[in-house]
Amino acid sequence: MFQLAGSLAAPVVGAFLYRWLHGRSGAVRLFDGFMYVAVPAIVLWQVLLHSWPNHGVLAILVLLLGMGTPNLIERISRSLARHTDNLALLAGFSGLVIHAFLEGVALVSKDTPVSYAVILHRIPVGLMIWWILRPRHGFRGASIGIGTILAATVVGFAIGGRVFADGGGIGLYQAFVGGSLLHAVFHQGRHDHSHDHG
Repeated sequence: MFQLAGSLAAPVVGAFLYRWLHGRSGAVRLFDGFMYVAVPAIVLWQVLLHSWPNHGVLAILVLLLGMGTPNLIERISRSLARHTDNLALLAGFSGLVIHAFLEGVALVSKDTPVSYAVILHRIPVGLMIWWILRPRHGFRGASIGIGTILAATVVGFAIGGRVFADGGGIGLYQAFVGGSLLHAVFHQGRHDHSHDHG
């Protein structure tokens, strides 16, 4: 149960760390720089590397498709441009939810290096969720985002290791939404990220 408790606490720690950093002048730029490194690192480590054994180069192509699709939508219809970032966020967040579910399944194997890696990497995941959702959707939206990740983890842990044992197409889906999430992070950073929200 320690692994489950740690995995649930880690995203909350990340959210509080975000608020602590943004309450101190001079930390914002450093934090944002960290997030621009951490988000691609999480996508590469948690999505692409898991998709590569089953799908190879196709996983990279699908990730690039995920990055490019919101831009394509914006070019097709400028009237929809202000909505595509939210669509990208929704798609990217659905990938995080699925991954949290799968991590919950992985935590059933007790006291393994994988479980400790899950706990460790979920701190920047909590940071990332709060960084993306708080400026755009406020405290309530960011809290719902964190809560959804926690709920998905608990469901995965409860169901255990029998679900999605063969991987199937989940790896490609996560590659697509990983690319979509990268688009949302960098596009938001260029256009509308504000540090006025604590």
